[in-house]
Amino acid sequence: MAEAYIYDAVRTPRGKGRQGGGLNQATPIHLAATVLRALRERNRLDTSLVDDVVLGCVEPVAEQGADIARVAALYADYAVTAPGVTVSRFCASGLEACNQAAAQIMAGQAELVVGGGVESMSRVPMFSSGGAWPTDPQVAHKTYFTPQGISADLIATKWGYARSDVDGYAIESQRRAKHAWDNAYFRHAIVPVLDINGLVMLAHDEHMRPQTTLDDLAALKPAFQEQGEKYGFDSVILQRYPEVERIEHVHHAGNSSGIVDGAAAVLFGSAAMGKKLGLKPRARIRSFASIGSEPAIMLTGPSYAAEKALQRAGMSVKDIDLFELNEAFAAVVLRFMQVLEISHERINVNGGAIAMGHPLGATGAMILGTLLDELERRDLATGLVTLCVGAGMGTATVIERL
Repeated sequence: MAEAYIYDAVRTPRGKGRQGGGLNQATPIHLAATVLRALRERNRLDTSLVDDVVLGCVEPVAEQGADIARVAALYADYAVTAPGVTVSRFCASGLEACNQAAAQIMAGQAELVVGGGVESMSRVPMFSSGGAWPTDPQVAHKTYFTPQGISADLIATKWGYARSDVDGYAIESQRRAKHAWDNAYFRHAIVPVLDINGLVMLAHDEHMRPQTTLDDLAALKPAFQEQGEKYGFDSVILQRYPEVERIEHVHHAGNSSGIVDGAAAVLFGSAAMGKKLGLKPRARIRSFASIGSEPAIMLTGPSYAAEKALQRAGMSVKDIDLFELNEAFAAVVLRFMQVLEISHERINVNGGAIAMGHPLGATGAMILGTLLDELERRDLATGLVTLCVGAGMGTATVIERL
């Protein structure tokens, strides 16, 4: 099997995913093209050598539809010979796109592939694409469909994470993100988004709230209690988990991932192509894996995906220097750390989506780049990135810095 190397990774800043947010006036195509152009310009790429552009997008409809990967590549002035494909594995779409990009190289079927993702949540909201899982009563009943926030509350209830635990985790995410920005840890990866006049629309993650205190969070009402109690979703999930007496609703906007816009791109290539282009590889892909998990609780997949990817790499948790797990909800990370016996000092060391936001289809590619940057900054060797996924899945990737 051939080796797949990472040569570069870039991302936009994350803009608040609502009208008035810093990237609300940027179309999804504009966001995706921004990072594709950055990869080309930073690496002086002859894009006629690009075998594929693989982008994740959770809601590939409306402005994000019509195979946004191919159209964004054309809009970014890539060679017409560079094809594009859009993939969706819900919240892991960006990492799935990167894994598929790497897989083409590892299989010997490509030499240079761009992986990444895009999501404009302010312009194409969640659930825009519909689907049978939440809307078809027969499908919802059979799968015990429950909104993700209630699944997160079930995790907290089942494994005993109190409101103070999830709020404390959220405060630390904010603190770490501020520290990373104050010390310019993201400067190598961030590509400012410009308007048509070349003026900066956004150059920083604008969702952060570093001034937030525990008292501030304690004043927030649980975000999913009404869904659970008034609309019956607590009863649905308790049918699947009868050992739980009642759901303790502990998650809210302050300890859950933020709704934001953004895009990311990662350049993968073979050793031969890197040598041809004069590029120095930054890391190699050791392994990757995706798994299915119980769909009602939904968000416990990261530990299983991590274990599967580590097994494929012939590694153990102790062999990994740093972890990145998307902070969909605080309880997701607390459970991951508990299952794999990982200290907080080894995971999400620069904060995460609770502080900076979760642009759905782009997040996996973003945190892959964040992990690589931090391995380089700390002079460490190995990292694992993973995400929980809707409908009960998990995706993980193991990298080794060169």
